[in-house]
Amino acid sequence: MKIYLSILSILCLLSCNSSEEKREFKAVSPDGTIEVSFNVTQEGKPYYLVMNNKNVVIDTSYLGFEFKDAPNFEKNFIIKKSLTETHKETWQMPWGEQDTVQNNYKKLKVFLQEKVSPERFLNIVFRVYDDGIGFRYEFPKQARLSEVEILDEHTQFNLTQDYKTFWIPGDWDIYEHLYSTTKLSKVDAVKYAEHVNLAQTYIPENAVNTPVTMVGENGMHLSFHEAALLDYSGMTLKVDTENLKLESNLVGSKNTDYKVKRSLPFNTPWRTIQITDNAPDLIESNLIVNLNEPNKLGDVSWFKPMKYTGVWWEMHLGKSSWDYGMEMKDGKWTDTGKAHGKHGATTENVKNFIDFSARNNIGGVLVEGWNTGWERWIGFEDREGVFDFVTTYPDYDIDEVVRYGKEKGVDIIMHHETSAATETYEKQQDTAYALMQKYGMHVVKSGYVGKILPKGEYHHGQYMVNQYNNAAIKAAKYEVAVNAHEPIKATGLRRTYPNIISREGLRGQEFNAWAEDGGNPPEHLPIVAFTRMLAGPIDFTPGIFNIKFDEYKKDNQVNTTLAQQLALYVVIYSPIQMAADLVEHYEANPEPLQFIKDVGVDWEKTKVLNGEVGEYVTIARKERVTGNWFLGSITDENPRDLEIKFDFLDSNQDYEAIIYKDAKNAHWNDNPLALDIEKIIINKSTILTLNLAEGGGCAISIIKK
Repeated sequence: MKIYLSILSILCLLSCNSSEEKREFKAVSPDGTIEVSFNVTQEGKPYYLVMNNKNVVIDTSYLGFEFKDAPNFEKNFIIKKSLTETHKETWQMPWGEQDTVQNNYKKLKVFLQEKVSPERFLNIVFRVYDDGIGFRYEFPKQARLSEVEILDEHTQFNLTQDYKTFWIPGDWDIYEHLYSTTKLSKVDAVKYAEHVNLAQTYIPENAVNTPVTMVGENGMHLSFHEAALLDYSGMTLKVDTENLKLESNLVGSKNTDYKVKRSLPFNTPWRTIQITDNAPDLIESNLIVNLNEPNKLGDVSWFKPMKYTGVWWEMHLGKSSWDYGMEMKDGKWTDTGKAHGKHGATTENVKNFIDFSARNNIGGVLVEGWNTGWERWIGFEDREGVFDFVTTYPDYDIDEVVRYGKEKGVDIIMHHETSAATETYEKQQDTAYALMQKYGMHVVKSGYVGKILPKGEYHHGQYMVNQYNNAAIKAAKYEVAVNAHEPIKATGLRRTYPNIISREGLRGQEFNAWAEDGGNPPEHLPIVAFTRMLAGPIDFTPGIFNIKFDEYKKDNQVNTTLAQQLALYVVIYSPIQMAADLVEHYEANPEPLQFIKDVGVDWEKTKVLNGEVGEYVTIARKERVTGNWFLGSITDENPRDLEIKFDFLDSNQDYEAIIYKDAKNAHWNDNPLALDIEKIIINKSTILTLNLAEGGGCAISIIKK
């Protein structure tokens, strides 16, 4: 990896005593558009204010903490001193949406001390970018405070208008809710507290999860999230619908009477606000990943971005099953000869996927249901000790599968479903990762379906934040990259630990196969692109060609056109992208399959060409090494005619554009498979109009001539 120079210039160092408390402490973004002001009130209450183009975006908002068995951090502070800095840096992504990232910001650090006993210290740090801000609390080492038990963090975001808001409930256990679109004043999260389609859910109050994105009457776009979530609880945002105010509400636990326990010194995660004048700039922002520390792993070239197929979608359709049909006897899974014959992870079936992948420029095969324990993986209270992460079912020969994959140039992607039995997984991690290392497997998909064990913990609390992060950090020692499902939220840690490659963390493709509410509506992904995708890569599993799948489930379908399924390979970013459908469905449709064969997964540049939150988006990405471009455009339930300028292409260069587009009579429900394919020559001066059907899309391969 190249190492780029970081330039840090200290502009001013102010020593302030209590007589100077009226001084304004400010930091302004490099381009001068965003300004943060900080101060304390006469009572010593810390607060901040944010302006964009001289307009107040976040009005006076207070900061503080509520502690167990200690006075709160909420007032009686004085400002001892402040520090402002300018930071300019360029760093290289080992994989990602682009090759290099600019990390330029102005920094304000304020040093606070209580003016009454016990005179404890707290620092607050702001980074102000051209497209938003991040701020965090720093608890420095100090004589009068060595450990804190945080009952809650009281970080406020006082909004100045009733924004159109795209939100999911502040569920402590799951992110798999459909997005709602309402005014901020109309947010009602608790009505989703009992959701029939979710394996576990807990929504204790009217709060939303992050990223939560808002659009103002003047076109201003805001998105609230957090960055660098380490050894802390996940943050939801409590909504004050009357006063249009958000306030942090940390995820808790039934096993402790605090939400976070930390020894000093430590820093909280960054609280982030992306601020842009339009929707596309939200996606192009690098604020979240920039707020994380640089790469701590060094060379991670052992991980290769790839497309993959696998034994997965067929189980959701009911064609096959994860379990083999064994029985638990004397504490061991035993083949009693009662196998039901529907097991999916057989040596023969996996070889079929390997053969298909090898023929179609697809680098990996995921195998779910290969290991013992699936007979009791969910719905049982005694899930600890059920899964064995090294013992295969009788009809899966892992040695032969790996050998065959290597012969064909296809990697096997490991699967670890923990059933949320964290102690079992933690005990077996070294053995499980060592097995992967033995076979040269570099990617694992982990899962945490079900209520967390030990009982009383939630998926997004401090306990599980540490479980997820520690699993990934340990995996790196075995050259294993982690794609986590049922995860904690993405917060940009992929910069610090580049083996954290992708994750679920949203209502995914599988809901189309089994949800009782009709699956994901056409507006779902045009919302996801401007909400969940701002946090980081998504393992959404696109590429379903058999949209209706009536032979398996007559009451379910994918609610997009085939063209949109292709476009998702560009629109929804991940360094690993699944061709999720069955082999036979791809082989029956070789022409659209060509786009999956061609499309890249690792990018040099990303350009968001247009978009409106919840309506449509068009993204073009330039592939590393080849210099080829790929374009994806998707819409909601409304048809669109979008004019596209190709001025992002190289000068004096012609390209062959293979356009996969909705046919004139295409419709997500009535005629989803209607697809036209056209080849033309384009260049930098070309302008095309894309005609997107209801729930439709367009995918274009742009190959250098």
